[in-house]
Amino acid sequence: MPEEGQYYGKHGEPRKYDPTFKGPLQKRGCTDIVCCILFIIAILCYIGVGILAWSQGDPRKVIYPTDSRGQFCGQAGTPLEKKPLLFYFNIMKCASPMVLLEFQCPTTQMCVEKCPEKFMTLIKAYSNRKDFDYYKSFCKEGVTNSMAVTEILKSGLCPAMLTPSKPFTRRCFPALGKKGGMITVGNSSHFDDGTGKMRDAKDLVDGVKNATVVIEARQVVMKIFEDYTRSWYWILIGLVLATVLSLIFIVLLRFLAGIMVWIMVALVIIVIGYGIFHCYMEYAALKGTPGADVTLQDLGFQTDFTVYLQIRQTWLAFMIILAIVEVIIILLLIFLRKRILIAIALIKEASKAIGHVMCSLLYPLFTFLLLAIVIAYWATTAVFLSTSNEPIYKVFNDTACEHSRKTCDPANYTTTAMKAQCPDSECLFAFYGGETVYHKYLIGLQFYNVFLFFWCANFVTALGQMTLAGAFASYYWAFVKPDDMPSFPIFSSLGRSLRYHTGTLAFGSLILSIIQIIRVLLEYLDHKLKGAHNKCTRFLMCCLKCCFWCLEKCIKFLNRNAYIMVAIYGKNFCTSARDAFFLLMRNMIRVAVLDKVTDFLLFLGKLLIVGLVGVFAFFFFSGRVKAFEDTAPHLHYYWVPILTVVVGSYLIAHGFFSVYAMCVDTLFLCFCEDLERNDGSTVRPYYMSATLREILWKNKAEGPPSSAPLPDEELSGEKHFKEEAASFIERNFDKDT
Repeated sequence: MPEEGQYYGKHGEPRKYDPTFKGPLQKRGCTDIVCCILFIIAILCYIGVGILAWSQGDPRKVIYPTDSRGQFCGQAGTPLEKKPLLFYFNIMKCASPMVLLEFQCPTTQMCVEKCPEKFMTLIKAYSNRKDFDYYKSFCKEGVTNSMAVTEILKSGLCPAMLTPSKPFTRRCFPALGKKGGMITVGNSSHFDDGTGKMRDAKDLVDGVKNATVVIEARQVVMKIFEDYTRSWYWILIGLVLATVLSLIFIVLLRFLAGIMVWIMVALVIIVIGYGIFHCYMEYAALKGTPGADVTLQDLGFQTDFTVYLQIRQTWLAFMIILAIVEVIIILLLIFLRKRILIAIALIKEASKAIGHVMCSLLYPLFTFLLLAIVIAYWATTAVFLSTSNEPIYKVFNDTACEHSRKTCDPANYTTTAMKAQCPDSECLFAFYGGETVYHKYLIGLQFYNVFLFFWCANFVTALGQMTLAGAFASYYWAFVKPDDMPSFPIFSSLGRSLRYHTGTLAFGSLILSIIQIIRVLLEYLDHKLKGAHNKCTRFLMCCLKCCFWCLEKCIKFLNRNAYIMVAIYGKNFCTSARDAFFLLMRNMIRVAVLDKVTDFLLFLGKLLIVGLVGVFAFFFFSGRVKAFEDTAPHLHYYWVPILTVVVGSYLIAHGFFSVYAMCVDTLFLCFCEDLERNDGSTVRPYYMSATLREILWKNKAEGPPSSAPLPDEELSGEKHFKEEAASFIERNFDKDT
């Protein structure tokens, strides 16, 4: 028909009948060789960056506090092993704005065994031998009883005063408190600053506050790290539970697909409903509690996230979000109820395919292992790169000095001209940096590390998709199942993918990685320019972020289908992507109504597993259940293991359900190809099962193409005879005859 010719001309030509085609081609050549070579070179360079970072980096800079000499407090195997705490000579100097610019207090810092426990000035301690011996534990080496107080202070060997302090993130901070509405330190609202001048305790607040801001990020990270060390085995148990639940669901879907889908839907609604009820109970329980009515805006950012759970507005927000999700799911189920029945039947057919390729269920574990290696390598390299700087020392001075903030060398600073011109100045450790060529290109190396992380992670994901697609395609195109299938379809497909199509996988993942790195740069620019750009630039930035987000989703969808075509025909990426795109365009209606409905049902399955494991983790780690009070570990932030278990459970469930999703997508594309190649006759029979043909054919929205007449069961009597006769004549006689 002319309409069909025009339709197919616009969306490519349909597949022709090929009697030699028996599924994924075994005889194929290497594709996208240039990109394969480029990927190998990039990996070798990535290994070189890692070796360079490991040789230059020092993770101890993140773990241990650093004194004014750049030495690590409490590091095992060093003279400071028994001095784990950092002591500030004058904490009030930390109130300087330069603290926030240079991330270091302009005062001498040294490692001590314990923090001072009482008020004491050098002048008073000097008159008492016992007090002076105690005082010297907070002084530099070389202080003797024969030295005068003025000489000690002028040389900067001792602090002018000591204040009662407490260790906090391995640093000594004044023990501030409140008494009668006044700020106190060591139960006193005033103290002697060492020069005979009485100061208010509130003068210490700004210094402590600024010093805390400097180390706040490190403090949170260290607490989170400690929580992981105390709860890692329980987190592992939670992830194993998620794995077991995922496997149980997958096995049950194999035999009870219809029942399990509806059970899944019902349980998701129930779990979210319970979440709404729990949030309401927490919201009601906080009514009348002092401080619970504070708004999130007034509260601001808090490093202790448990504070937010004491606010009513937090639980109200959770309740509203869950209610919206619940309503959306229920409405989708109502409007898509007929399509859900068709999608369930399609999942049943996918279950049969997975039943013949059972090892496909274990393949996500291989993908997880590869991704874990990629993530570990990226994280380790990032840490070593960020700690591969050298200690930078700068001149700090209380009075005006032309050399202030200039770099210096503490080893010979006392004999330099800077010290002579500024006798009160000191050469103190400022931060980690460097002026060498290596240090100048550290940002570029970090960028390369992030880019290769995206490329390698996308490559591993693409390898999994192509491997599964090849295995399920071999099932579909086997005329007699499973006799015509390879003995080990997963291993056969994995071998073909790596041997012939490494370049194609690298090409597709490179395109996706470039888009993702652009999105990262846009987020970075948006963060840096926040508050500095006007409404026009903000609107432009939002449009760019939205466009690249949509582009990333489209590329992921196109790559996925391109890998299926590569797995079947062994062509290069561009040709396969074009063929997949045109094939989907020729079957747009089926794609719209079936593919996404199936994805929705599988997403509900993931949601259910995450919900069940997340609820269990919440009650266990939060101590809400008395039976777990003695078993659960004591943590700084109980949300750390809960969030880890939830995210990990979703990734595990996504890995297992992605097998189903890949199976459905592969069967769908193969079905569309089957319709174009064959006509259901004895000479050109369909490879699809009768059930699958009934499922997808009933879903057609328009008449069949010329190369795909109606199935036999939809023809009857004389019409059936005429169709068979016309098909026989077309195959055995040319047009002139």
